[in-house]
Amino acid sequence: MTSLRERKKAETRQRIADMGTLLFVTRGFDNVTIAEVAEAAGVSKVTVFNYFSRKEDIFFDRYPQAAELLTTAIRDRAEGQTPVEALRRLFVSLAEQHHPLGGFEDRYLVFWQTVLNSPALRARAREATDELQEHLAGLLTGIDPDPKLTAALVMAAFRSVYTATISRMFAGSSAAEVTPDHIEAVDHVFDRLASGIA
Repeated sequence: MTSLRERKKAETRQRIADMGTLLFVTRGFDNVTIAEVAEAAGVSKVTVFNYFSRKEDIFFDRYPQAAELLTTAIRDRAEGQTPVEALRRLFVSLAEQHHPLGGFEDRYLVFWQTVLNSPALRARAREATDELQEHLAGLLTGIDPDPKLTAALVMAAFRSVYTATISRMFAGSSAAEVTPDHIEAVDHVFDRLASGIA
């Protein structure tokens, strides 16, 4: 059971992330300071840095959850299910749920546009993806004969499908229109991976 102290810490972290994201999408990431985020969240600058080591991580506050999702998918996969198949099921499930970490909603466009408008956010997104890839490789160590290669292929496959779907939305398609095609594309690319990874 979560303690009161842990709940309050989680609430503070979420408030900082929510207020920061609101400021970033409204005014542009590079135009907002940590002091302004702290003021909006009703905390000190020191408190902000206690929860987030850099400004970019306030915006990408869900990356720890992404690592947890990968961990759970590999650790709790069904008996006889390969890691690659478990990851396929994860990515399909995220799309079906319209989850912010792998699904689509029309309102997510403003989030993605904020990233595209900021070199700092684009750089952090690439870095965080590399970190998730390393995390996945660690999870696959002892399970997969070439964990680093498999992790790289899985992340590249998902990223290619995900970015293609985002591009369709920027071109005018709705989340409802692209989601079935995205799921089909995930299945297709993971079929190709499964046929090449024992």
